[in-house]
Amino acid sequence: MKILLNGIGRIGKAVLKIALENKLLNIVAINEINLNIKSIAYTINYDSTYGAIDDKFRVVDNYIVNSTNKIEILNHHSLADIDLQDIDIIIDASGSEVDISLLRELDVKNIFITHPTKKADINVVLGVNEDKLNASTQKIISTSSCNATAILPILKLIDKHKKIEYGDIVTIHPLLNHQKVLDSGCVSSVDRSVECNLEFGRSATQNIIPSKTTTIDACSLVMPSINSNLIASNSLRVPTRTVGAISITLFVKTKSSKDEIISLCQEYEKNQKFDIMLNNYEALVSSDFQRQRYTTIVDHRFTDVKGKKMIKLLIWYDNEWGYASKVVDIVLASCYSLGE
Repeated sequence: MKILLNGIGRIGKAVLKIALENKLLNIVAINEINLNIKSIAYTINYDSTYGAIDDKFRVVDNYIVNSTNKIEILNHHSLADIDLQDIDIIIDASGSEVDISLLRELDVKNIFITHPTKKADINVVLGVNEDKLNASTQKIISTSSCNATAILPILKLIDKHKKIEYGDIVTIHPLLNHQKVLDSGCVSSVDRSVECNLEFGRSATQNIIPSKTTTIDACSLVMPSINSNLIASNSLRVPTRTVGAISITLFVKTKSSKDEIISLCQEYEKNQKFDIMLNNYEALVSSDFQRQRYTTIVDHRFTDVKGKKMIKLLIWYDNEWGYASKVVDIVLASCYSLGE
């Protein structure tokens, strides 16, 4: 599959590096508003979080080239301005709001958007609703969010066996590019309809910053029964570079035990089709899960049940590499559904 990657930020770079390891996927072009092609090659070659790549890219005319790949670099503000004659699919990792009606007019098979949106034909989280993925009829496919990708498989598992009555989650999320190194002015957030977020204007390296989260809203686009009427949520942004955690509290209808919940997770891990759930029992910390493909890592040191109906869980996930690996898996799953 010949792919155009739109945006080469944190998620775009992770998607690129994971896709380069798969012979079924061929990223032939990157569209990026950064006009400095040397800067693009440099930020792919060297990364403060994941380290340098071995097979480094160099710039040749309007391409970045290494020993096995030649990728054209484009600089368009609109995908409609790009010649897509030799492109099969687009992965939009720009993080920007997209005009869905414009995307539907593009002459490609599928467009994958790396954020949740109710305007997509389907929002997909592996382990939850991939059976509903049909790339021949669904052109605009959302790969949801890193948080929803991490939490929804375990919520579906618990709801199926124990029936969630209500609950609460707290996402502990690493800092992001839109935050400030030192105290500054407020930060706007288009996807959260916020013109001036005061706390995100504070130093991301010196503070734990509380915030609202759209995690449960993203979950509801994939599994409507998991929604903000059922589960409350908030977020804490912390000064770490990658790997998030989610603290989950669930009140369920059916009586449970700690051993039973652990057994359900073990059975899921053993029979899963994709790299989704991983059960942890070791004394690990966030950096130990860096570059981990599994995205619902259940830390059973903290699994607990109180009063037989309150379940406590702690989930780890690499919000960049782990999430990007699921984006690539969804693209591959769509290729299989097309018979490619």
